[in-house]
Amino acid sequence: MQQGEFKKILLVEDEELIITLLKRKLEEEGYDVSVARDGIEGIEKMKQIHPDLVLLDIIMPRMGGFQVMEEMVKDPDLQSIPVIVISNSGQPVELDRARALGAKDWLIKTEFDPHEVITKVKKQIG
Repeated sequence: MQQGEFKKILLVEDEELIITLLKRKLEEEGYDVSVARDGIEGIEKMKQIHPDLVLLDIIMPRMGGFQVMEEMVKDPDLQSIPVIVISNSGQPVELDRARALGAKDWLIKTEFDPHEVITKVKKQIG
């Protein structure tokens, strides 16, 4: 990576509070953060910007996170992008499904703190 070149993260999330918190923290760490507020917009933005990592909410309007991952698996240009799932519940069945669809890691909304997010992001893309 050349100097001045930032790693790109796409945050696909519909809750403004989470968007604000994560975007600010990730930008403080030097990442270039784009936001999509539903799964359809998320897929479109992935094709436009080719992010290094996707932070993906599961429950969203129009297209949820599982559907987004199903679309990513089918698309050769998107299937190699690492995904960290953002889950409301953290139910084992949900996390197993996310893992089966290729998610690298997950965050539970009620439990995560910004430092945990940065640690998980750095583990995936440095």
